[in-house]
Amino acid sequence: MFMRQMSGHGLKFGCSMAACIILGIISLSLACAQQETAKEPVSSDEYRIGAGDVLQILVWREPDASLPETMVQTDGKISVPLIGEVEAAGLTVAELQKSLAQKLEHYIHNAVVTVHARQINSRRVYVMGAVKKEGPIPLLRPMTILQAINEAGGFTEFAKKKRIYVLRTVEGKQVKMPFDYTAVVKGKNLEQNISLLIDDTIVVP
Repeated sequence: MFMRQMSGHGLKFGCSMAACIILGIISLSLACAQQETAKEPVSSDEYRIGAGDVLQILVWREPDASLPETMVQTDGKISVPLIGEVEAAGLTVAELQKSLAQKLEHYIHNAVVTVHARQINSRRVYVMGAVKKEGPIPLLRPMTILQAINEAGGFTEFAKKKRIYVLRTVEGKQVKMPFDYTAVVKGKNLEQNISLLIDDTIVVP
């Protein structure tokens, strides 16, 4: 009887161990899948191509008409094999795919075109002054001032946290918007923690 009980306990223990191992494998697989997804080229119906963005253009079964990488020029155009310069800035990825397929139709029957945004350099905000990492930050999703400061690595030792401001161009004029970090993190003046727009500059004195 004692041996049966022990065997039963051993079986339960073994099942528990097996379940843990299976759960561990599943968790590891999910983590790897998330990492792979993060590496995928950015493509969104809401994203509109801008100057400085790096695109990949693939034409199915036509490597000579494809481009591993091409940068959108300052005039908003890209240079594509067979068809030359094409307007890209201001279009979504889907719109550019359709435009390229139509233009290539003169050379390739039923051309199937896929466009990926490899690097989105046109959507950026800037952080300057007493932060650990000055410079541009990609604006690929909604971002507040607090989030941008965090992306910049936080403050240096002598940062004047109460005197931060955002510079934004509105109708051709530069507007200065104050941001009191000390107050905001205490739950005060939360309206100052605005969502950033493309080309906003955060200045930390």
